[in-house]
Amino acid sequence: MKSHKVKKILVLSTVLLIFFSALNVYISYVKMKNTVQESIANQSLQAARSIASSIDIDTYQKFLSNPEKNEHFREIQVYLNDVREKLGSLYVYTLEVDNPKVSKTMILAHSGKIDNLDNYQIGVACTVPEEQVTKAYKGQVYVTEVLKDPDYGEYLSVGAPIKDDDGKILGYLGIDTSIHTINQIEGAGLKRNILIFAFNGLFIFIVLGSFLFMQKWYQREVKKEVGHTENTYQTEIKTLITSVSSLRHDFSNHILVLHGLLKIGESEKALQYASTLFKEVETIESLKLNIDHPGLSILLQSKKLAAQNHRINMEMTIPHASFGRIKSTDLIIILSNLIDNAIDAAKELPEGERKITIDCSVNDNSYLFVITNTGQCIGKEAQIFKQGYSTKDEAKGQVRGQGLFIVKEVVNKYNGRISIESAAESKTTAIVEIPLK
Repeated sequence: MKSHKVKKILVLSTVLLIFFSALNVYISYVKMKNTVQESIANQSLQAARSIASSIDIDTYQKFLSNPEKNEHFREIQVYLNDVREKLGSLYVYTLEVDNPKVSKTMILAHSGKIDNLDNYQIGVACTVPEEQVTKAYKGQVYVTEVLKDPDYGEYLSVGAPIKDDDGKILGYLGIDTSIHTINQIEGAGLKRNILIFAFNGLFIFIVLGSFLFMQKWYQREVKKEVGHTENTYQTEIKTLITSVSSLRHDFSNHILVLHGLLKIGESEKALQYASTLFKEVETIESLKLNIDHPGLSILLQSKKLAAQNHRINMEMTIPHASFGRIKSTDLIIILSNLIDNAIDAAKELPEGERKITIDCSVNDNSYLFVITNTGQCIGKEAQIFKQGYSTKDEAKGQVRGQGLFIVKEVVNKYNGRISIESAAESKTTAIVEIPLK
């Protein structure tokens, strides 16, 4: 169930990452497109102002006094067509704005032949929207968005006032730029910015690749961590089961002895035997530890029970601390391996000489774990942490020399220190220090 939820979270995270990355590319494209249109509009507006100020005002006023296709009309139209060709615009024309709703086209220069004026009429309503006409009526310049007209196609329109020498507005100079021209400029801009889009795409690919790599790495690390943890806890469970089975077997024998003594009338001996058993029960009760860390409490009880089965005197000094700065699994791995090594070494000695002390302490700077055991002297410290090195004989099918190697790997993860001191008088001390900062 938990794995299914993790997969859902990973899939959702991947989808969101792709969505927002694609949205970023799309927004960049739209922003570039809007920037191109704004740039074209500004350039066209500057051109409209320049053309409006350079029109022969006397000729245009003469045309306005008699708005027909005469020599004054033709002279202005030739000039407008010349600048239209230089600008590459769709239309360049003059407008009459005498109301805030509809403007009228007066002189038009377009992409057709100048002499072909049969279908053109002076004073027809222009397609400039009412919003822009209102601005022109107030004497302001105007800029439209891209307009979609069924007759003239798609285009962007700007306008600037034509003024006489006294500053009176005689009309407006309008310039229309076709969507084809805008698309060409956008295409050129897109080519210039293709590296940016390519970088964005590469960035998305790198992020997705990194995300998938981190996902695989995390799953692999979790699997490895779970493997270590599972092996550790399986070992402890097996130890508990073995110890409990041993106790059950021993107590079965004890019950048989008591039954036999009572049956033959040896009640005094039966009482002495029961007193001895009571002392063992008290010893088992002493296994209960008052420790704030549940996992550590279970581990130490298991190890103390195992030590008791091997007739090893085990003493513990454990503070009321949660050891929250180190993962429970890592704490169990460190102590279980060190205590197992101590038990293996101590049980090789005669029964009265078997002793292990476990001292765990906490200060402002570190956790300190000290495990001391009686037993034979071990090898050089540089070698005992190597994978596969062991002072014990290899049993059939059993891999040796993994414990201290694993412990050192865990300690290194916390920038801690581990040392093994083995004296000639059959005493070995393992010291682990885990810094808190």
